[in-house]
Amino acid sequence: MSKAEVTRSDILRRGLELIYKQGYQSTSIDDILATTKVTKGAFYYHFRNKEEMGVALISEAMQDEIWPHIEKSLSAGSDFRDNIYEMINGLLFEHPFMTVEHGCPAVNLIQEMAPLSEAFRTALIKSLNKWKRAIEAEIIRGQQAGQLGMAHDAKQIALNVITLYHGVRNMGKLLGKTYYTSFLNEFRRYLDTLE
Repeated sequence: MSKAEVTRSDILRRGLELIYKQGYQSTSIDDILATTKVTKGAFYYHFRNKEEMGVALISEAMQDEIWPHIEKSLSAGSDFRDNIYEMINGLLFEHPFMTVEHGCPAVNLIQEMAPLSEAFRTALIKSLNKWKRAIEAEIIRGQQAGQLGMAHDAKQIALNVITLYHGVRNMGKLLGKTYYTSFLNEFRRYLDTLE
């Protein structure tokens, strides 16, 4: 990795950490730079403005942080139900970056920025669609293996799973980690009804 690539990556990583905890609108470029050894000139070399950095944060930093866990979970075992359950369980309990009090960075940005910025909305939809397609592929694999009837709509189930995840992440901010446990019990029951 070149020095310029390291600098850009550091800006995005630090930006993700701060924006995750403080929110996008409450985090300034100066806040991000204060946590790095990067000058303002170097920031503007890599990004025209804060919005461009925020969009890159979604398409690069969040993907790098979260996607490996999703990919690993969805290919872990033979039963699609177990894999989807473990993906959500891991995102809630095992992911080293995400905390219950701060929720999920993607969910937070959907709430905060999707209504305000078309660039954010577009980047967030692209990220959501990548996750949805991965879950769909897992469900279709389960259908082809005879674990789930072909009448089920894989796209709709995938969207349901993501919607449930987004909801539990938000409710967890209020109700704490114990809510994750009760949610996962019901989520498992939901997956087991898919025949």
